[in-house]
Amino acid sequence: MTHAQRTRAATDAATTGTGAPHEDALTVTTEGLPAWLEPVARAARTVRAQQLSRFLPPESGAGRQSAVLILFGEGERGPELLLMERSGTLRSHAGQPSFPGGSLDPEDGDHLTTGPLRAALREAEEETGLDPSGVQLFGVLPRLYIPVSSFVVTPVLGWWRTPSPVGAVDPAETARVFTAPVADLTDPANRATAVHPSGHEGPAFLVESALVWGFTAGVIDRIVHYAGWERPWDRTRQVPLDWRA
Repeated sequence: MTHAQRTRAATDAATTGTGAPHEDALTVTTEGLPAWLEPVARAARTVRAQQLSRFLPPESGAGRQSAVLILFGEGERGPELLLMERSGTLRSHAGQPSFPGGSLDPEDGDHLTTGPLRAALREAEEETGLDPSGVQLFGVLPRLYIPVSSFVVTPVLGWWRTPSPVGAVDPAETARVFTAPVADLTDPANRATAVHPSGHEGPAFLVESALVWGFTAGVIDRIVHYAGWERPWDRTRQVPLDWRA
């Protein structure tokens, strides 16, 4: 099944089950999006996995199916992105800023259709307390891979049409929840290259007293690029990570 076919299937399929997001919440539509989000929606329709990351899901089908919610809102300083900082006690990616998200549960359904949509909204509600009914899903990016944790991740794009209060629901999972203005994410002064002791290098963002790096920063970097929001920045500026990262 192609990316376009998966997106159409996700749009057409229905949701069932007590406690699951309402059927309307699982509809993928660009209708009514603010004009500034249209470049992101347009890029989502055409971008390929290879353009987003060099780490792609194993052809064998191995890996833990998961999803993240890339939620755009509009705050006091204009467009912004919802992020959270993971608890330092978690087994995977402890202490890292990230998108809300996590593994698909059996009740989420097929990982090739509505499963990632349901999981992204469910996990976001569990981790940040947001009301899924205020989120409009407008795109699904190709599945990517995180080798260190064997996660096969489907990034789900959302517009925070009706914002709701958010915060760290469970301190054992989430240290804090915050929004990063797009203006700060695209400011060259806040951009750098993160360098891990293993030798791996990748984009990083220094925003809201946080260093955003790894998978999350990589996806933000590609969204900023393909949406046409990227501004020239100093790629030689490095931020060293330690072995605990």
